[in-house]
Amino acid sequence: MLDNLTQRLAKVVKTMRGEARLTESNTAEMLREVRLALLEADVALPAVREFIAKVKEKALGEEVIGSLTPGQALVGVVQRELASLMGADLGPEASQLNFATQPPAIILMAGLQGAGKTTTVGKLAKYLRETTKKKVLTVSADVYRPAAIGQLQTVTGQAGADFFPSQPTDKPVDIALAALDYAKKHHHEVLIVDTAGRLGIDQAMMDEIRAVHAAIKPIETLFVVDAMLGQDAINTAKAFSDALPLTGVVLTKLDGDSRGGAALSVRHITGKPIKFAGVAEKLDGLEAFDPSRMANRILGMGDILALVEEARKGVDMAAAEGLANKIKGGGKFDLNDFKAQLSQMKKMGGLTSLLDKLPAQMQAAAGNANMDQAEKQVRRMEGIINSMTPQERAKPELIKATRKRRIAAGAGVQVQEVNRMLSQFEQMQSMMKKLKGGGMMKMMRGMKGMLPGGMR
Repeated sequence: MLDNLTQRLAKVVKTMRGEARLTESNTAEMLREVRLALLEADVALPAVREFIAKVKEKALGEEVIGSLTPGQALVGVVQRELASLMGADLGPEASQLNFATQPPAIILMAGLQGAGKTTTVGKLAKYLRETTKKKVLTVSADVYRPAAIGQLQTVTGQAGADFFPSQPTDKPVDIALAALDYAKKHHHEVLIVDTAGRLGIDQAMMDEIRAVHAAIKPIETLFVVDAMLGQDAINTAKAFSDALPLTGVVLTKLDGDSRGGAALSVRHITGKPIKFAGVAEKLDGLEAFDPSRMANRILGMGDILALVEEARKGVDMAAAEGLANKIKGGGKFDLNDFKAQLSQMKKMGGLTSLLDKLPAQMQAAAGNANMDQAEKQVRRMEGIINSMTPQERAKPELIKATRKRRIAAGAGVQVQEVNRMLSQFEQMQSMMKKLKGGGMMKMMRGMKGMLPGGMR
């Protein structure tokens, strides 16, 4: 997201050396680069002008302290103002959902067709169930789009929440009121209402969603917008902001080939906080939006906190402890354990997702590795293990030439790939033996070259 801004800032930081403070002359070039990068990223012109004016005002005369260069100091100013532009000035509470009401707390989702509203409802239901342990009910008031109701029922089921059925022949207001009545009777704490979208703004849609809003009086009205919309996001945001008392924004498809301007423009246009960001297609691909951390990611500083959270969420602590106890107790690290380690990596979002959260310098260091190829290799390794018998997984020493040929045929790979996977398994097994003896440093050194796809 906003990779161009990251690259431009990095280039200018290198050129601004040897001066004691930021001045009109030495910031002019960098501000020009920032302005161009923001415009190229489809950030709205009014937002760009206001942003540049604030950065200039804060930067001029700022002392360059310690080991900072003027360029680094200016990046610090840009980071703080980017965070402010995306809502950091509203305080941490602004980006949180409000549940201070008589249950159920109603969340109304609004946005254009194709913005990802229905999927986002499923993601939000899963997020709330897992983070707040609330009992969630969803309902679709979209009676126009074919299969919209069925789609919501599917994603709600996958999220582990409850679904209130509706019919395309029902009226949206009647659907919403019936779902509210059901939620009250069945003690649901949250009701999420998915509304109809259109391919463009039209008066009938706005009138309808206003009527639904008036009937159920939601405590949260979230505007769902596609981060890849660019300038179109501005017009859409303004139309919805004028029609409804929005309480927040959800940005979807931030993982796409996005120039990212919507993240900066929508907050500026609506004046409402960005509450969530859709960062992957999977149902757990929804993050609470943190302006400061997003500013760090935009500027190539990475998001180590998000990386730690991904690890905590993805790692099965009970399984990890079980493996540690097994090794300490003299048990052998077998192919079932190896497959479990591969599965943990996938749960953490895969190599590409993890790399995206690292600082730019570390991303560059791993730049020679083909991440897609590495992830394919992880999947192939899982396929090879799946092609083995339970006995072979528990006792890898049984796997000789004839068994290797059978395993390769079952997994649809060459025998060389089976040999390569077994070699990597043996390296991991060797490391686990060292771990048993407390040789953590030896193990860390032994990990060099262990990652698939040539990552070193």
